[in-house]
Amino acid sequence: MTNLPFVKPIWAAEPKSYSGAAMTAKYVSLKDAAHIRIMIQTGAWAAGTAAVTVSQATAVAGTGAKALAITKVFKDTAVAGTLVETAVASNTFNLDTANSLYILEIDSAELDVAGGFDCLTLAVASPGANADFYGVTYLLEDLRYAQATPPTVLTD
Repeated sequence: MTNLPFVKPIWAAEPKSYSGAAMTAKYVSLKDAAHIRIMIQTGAWAAGTAAVTVSQATAVAGTGAKALAITKVFKDTAVAGTLVETAVASNTFNLDTANSLYILEIDSAELDVAGGFDCLTLAVASPGANADFYGVTYLLEDLRYAQATPPTVLTD
C-alpha cells in the first residue's frame, strides 16, 4: 500500500446499527496535524434522528472534555455526488437520512490550544429504537511528520 502524502486515515467508529445506543468515536490527537476531516457515512436509516457533537480534550483519554464550536457541515444526500454546505445551530446537527455522507472540516487552531486542548472526538446521540446504521472515519491532514508510519494518535 502506498502511503497517502501527509494524510493519516483513522477508523474512528465501526459501521453498524446504533439502535438505542449513543456512540462516541475514538479520541484523536491533533498535535502533529493541522487539520482533520471527519466523515460520517450513513447506511440504512429507519427514521431516527441522532444529534452529532464534537468535543475537545487535553488528552486522548478525554481529559477535561468540553464542547468544540462547529458552525457548518457538508452533506451529500442519497449518493448524489454533491456536497451541500449546511449551517449548524448550537454546535449540533442531526444524522437523519439514509445513504448520506456528512463531512466536518476542523483546523487544529480551532481548538482551545492556549488552554492545552489538542485532542477531539465526535459523539452521536442515540437515534432511538431505530435500526439506523453509520460509521465514522477521520482523516488527519497536513501532518507535521511525513514518515512511513506516523506517530500514534489514538486511545484504545
